[in-house]
Amino acid sequence: MVDRKPPPAGNHTPTTLFGSAPNRTVVILAALGAGLAVAASMPPWGWWPLAFVGIAVLDELIADQPWRTRFARTWLMAAAWLYPAMLWMWDLTAPGYVVAVAFFAAYFATAAALTPSGPGRRLVLPLSFALAELARWSWPFGGVPLAHLAMSQVETPLAMAARIGGSLAVVVAVVITGQVVAAAARRQTREAVVGLIVLVVLVGAGFAHPQATITRQVEVALVQGGGPQRTRASSDQQPVVLARHVEATRLIDQPVDLVIWPENVVNPGRFLSHDDADALVRQVAADVDASVLAGWFFPISDRATVNYHSTITPEGDEIDRYDKVRLVPFGEYVPLRSLIESINDEVPGRDVQVGTAEPVLDTPVGPVGVAISWEGFFEVRSRAAVRAGAELLTNPTNGSSYWLTQVQTQQVASNQLRAIENDRWVLQVAPTGFSAVVAPDGTVVQRTGISERATLSDTVDMRHGLTLAARFGFWPVALAGLTALAVTQYRWRFDSGHQVGAGDRLS
Repeated sequence: MVDRKPPPAGNHTPTTLFGSAPNRTVVILAALGAGLAVAASMPPWGWWPLAFVGIAVLDELIADQPWRTRFARTWLMAAAWLYPAMLWMWDLTAPGYVVAVAFFAAYFATAAALTPSGPGRRLVLPLSFALAELARWSWPFGGVPLAHLAMSQVETPLAMAARIGGSLAVVVAVVITGQVVAAAARRQTREAVVGLIVLVVLVGAGFAHPQATITRQVEVALVQGGGPQRTRASSDQQPVVLARHVEATRLIDQPVDLVIWPENVVNPGRFLSHDDADALVRQVAADVDASVLAGWFFPISDRATVNYHSTITPEGDEIDRYDKVRLVPFGEYVPLRSLIESINDEVPGRDVQVGTAEPVLDTPVGPVGVAISWEGFFEVRSRAAVRAGAELLTNPTNGSSYWLTQVQTQQVASNQLRAIENDRWVLQVAPTGFSAVVAPDGTVVQRTGISERATLSDTVDMRHGLTLAARFGFWPVALAGLTALAVTQYRWRFDSGHQVGAGDRLS
């Protein structure tokens, strides 16, 4: 760990923004306050400047501290950030929520512990925090990319850095901005100016990035059937949910090319046969004279279920289908099933069958990318769609079972990032909200309310071309972070060895 720094000469005590040698209570309150500030910058609250305040306080808390202190203070800050910002998880599994957030906070604590405590942290901390976010988005069980730093800035110019290095580039920009605030508060003019220059270059490159080519314009309609939130799936609701969306589709009062339904609103089962549901969807496509992208969910065996989106043309033909690839752990599949079943006999009996195709649907107007529900939070899925030729992105989802509106608002924010990263229009559609039309610059053009029955009609562009983020993803930022940490560790080991050697010679 990078912490063996010789103490200041003489009896001088370093002065911080919290005073000379702040006591433990002040430190704890500062760490908690920093975390709560970052939490408040997240959707649904969206007080985005507080993200910089939280990072600035953290930067001060870890300055010139040994690695154990950096770890402890950063864990406390990250816990105060993630426990409120991921409160939605409590309603699904209270014990899992407590353990998961504590674990995720340790990612950021480790990042701070590996970051040098001196001036070098101004270079390394933005990159090490980006690596911590990447780890949280990836493991365990595929990761949980919600309530992250990039989401706090979807309404600010910093989000444009996503075109260069994806959401991780925005994370880097947030941390740099916080450090600039900290440097300015300490009147460290040189450090503040250098940070601002890096920030301007990073964000400016996003604005200067060439835009994708518009191939054509299409008329789309997003259908939200409405209904109560915080519900659980039940067989008697299957025909009711479908009927709501059929009725809402009848609200479309203009010619459209595509009608997009949410995830799993076509749910054949006990009260709705597959043939009847299929006939109803085909009739809707004929009635509106447009292709319908419909979400299906039904069991195919005692152990497997399918969750897919398909394209139904006005002529009644199913011309393409995409089965969900990135599944929700403990929701759509049970990790370590044999072990879990041995201690809990109430786990879901079926896993969703994992798809294998590229996340793109062929439609009469061109290739449309599909990230079903949970997949929309993972930039790799939308990037795969664009690289496979998608000219428009969709995120059909079903957030009706979630408590509060944290997941729904953070999903909109996530799709704002997906739009900027890929320079594509993104259409989010949910049965009970939120549904949204998002422009390529991240602007939310339209958004529904919760539980209302509504359709959103708009004219959107089909686009061709790849951004740097679509071409290379998060790898440039991740490799820069790994390189920075490797150099940091090497320098610490070299300096430690050099100091030992000099001591030997003097003796």
